[in-house]
Amino acid sequence: METFKAYLKIQAACLVFGIVGPIFLVLYFAIQPDPTIRWMYYWGLIITAIDFLIALGLTDQTMRARQVTREQEEARRS
Repeated sequence: METFKAYLKIQAACLVFGIVGPIFLVLYFAIQPDPTIRWMYYWGLIITAIDFLIALGLTDQTMRARQVTREQEEARRS
């Protein structure tokens, strides 16, 4: 559960900083289908996918760092 909470916090931050992707997707679906805005759909998907991958990577790094810190504290106590 700790990992999931950390992921949600990091994902929220990534979506705030990478809001362009979701905005492109919303605009694409809000505007009537037009071949000239097809790029918004693809770039919106790419940017949003990158945001999710960054969040997953940062969560992994965060949890590994916490584990190392815990192990170092336990070693110091012993």
